Amino acid sequence: MKTLVIVESPAKAKTINKYLGPDYIVEASIGHVKDLPREGLSIDVEEDFRATYEIIRGKEDVVKRLQQLAERCSEVFLATDPDREGEAIAHHIAQEISPRNSRIRRVLFNEITKAGVTAAMNAPRDIDQDMVHAQEARRVMDRLIGYK
Repeated sequence: MKTLVIVESPAKAKTINKYLGPDYIVEASIGHVKDLPREGLSIDVEEDFRATYEIIRGKEDVVKRLQQLAERCSEVFLATDPDREGEAIAHHIAQEISPRNSRIRRVLFNEITKAGVTAAMNAPRDIDQDMVHAQEARRVMDRLIGYK
């Protein structure tokens, strides 16, 4: 069974796939897959500022493909960018694919070289929830200030 690696960029996917070889499928999310809905506030200020996210219009096919690939693979590595946005993207992808494959780990590619990719694949970790919360707090503030 193959291993799925999810990155943000199709160009990165192509390069990383060459480094990892035939036992891996490298697929791109093409950035964020979930966001606050365009309509309405989508922040429950009475419930600890809980945000309601949805799949971004036009990304349904990307999410469906990632779900289908995750189902067919032994494990999934989320290799989105190593910043808070990338961590949030990884978190949202994990939410969407975990019902089909719960063997999900996070890897950070600090450089897209064979050595950098190999080092990252040998050091998987969990999603950093503190970074996810930091991105969400920024997104909530953007919405509260911008919407009002």
